[in-house]
Amino acid sequence: MVRASLSGAALLLALGLPAAVLARSPLVAELETLATRYHENPARLDAVRDGLTRAAEQEPDAETWIALARVSFIWGDVRGTTGEQKLAAYAKGREAARRAVEMAPQAPLAHLFLGINTGRWGQTKGVVRSLFLLPEVREAIRRTLELDPMLPAAYALAGNVDYEVPAVFGGSLERAEGYFRKGLGIDPRFTALRVGLARVLRRQGRLADARREVRAVLDEVTPTNPAEWSMRDVPEARALLDALGA
Repeated sequence: MVRASLSGAALLLALGLPAAVLARSPLVAELETLATRYHENPARLDAVRDGLTRAAEQEPDAETWIALARVSFIWGDVRGTTGEQKLAAYAKGREAARRAVEMAPQAPLAHLFLGINTGRWGQTKGVVRSLFLLPEVREAIRRTLELDPMLPAAYALAGNVDYEVPAVFGGSLERAEGYFRKGLGIDPRFTALRVGLARVLRRQGRLADARREVRAVLDEVTPTNPAEWSMRDVPEARALLDALGA
């Protein structure tokens, strides 16, 4: 699963845009907060997505396109209830990220959300059926890390791509583990990374290590992204713990 979350501070740094630019857009500022608090009111994502869509149509700029790409990804994961809704959301996010890359090619988040939305679209459609997208996703990862090697979300994306793609098509559990561990070295409370690592360890047969990572997710008291932890990481961790027989 392609996953990513960013703290407010990381967002400001990763945008590659002046903080003063962000301050002029209330919707972007709201999304920065909502992206880590949407578990308190998931329906608010609908209004923010609609508002950013209108803003992108009326006065498009890089920060708005990046924000639209980000909220489209979150909306697809959290609010999309059918495959069609999810695919449409990720496609919208992918196009918004492309626009952002065109306007701000040095902004790491533009490349990150291009990779995330493209990867999620492909995963939803079917990994093997969407392998033609793999070069684009890998290039987005490469460019993101080139611009900002301290972005945990980029390592989450990279690790999940190598986990999901079959080895015969270039995936690698060993490489996935490396990405997840490197991301955790930057932010040990980025729980999506720990869930990804647990899944890798389980597939490798390292069950005790996998249980330890799962329990660390469930025991986390100050996750980097409380919304993602609450709505996605905890349910996945509990399912993994059940599957591990613990």
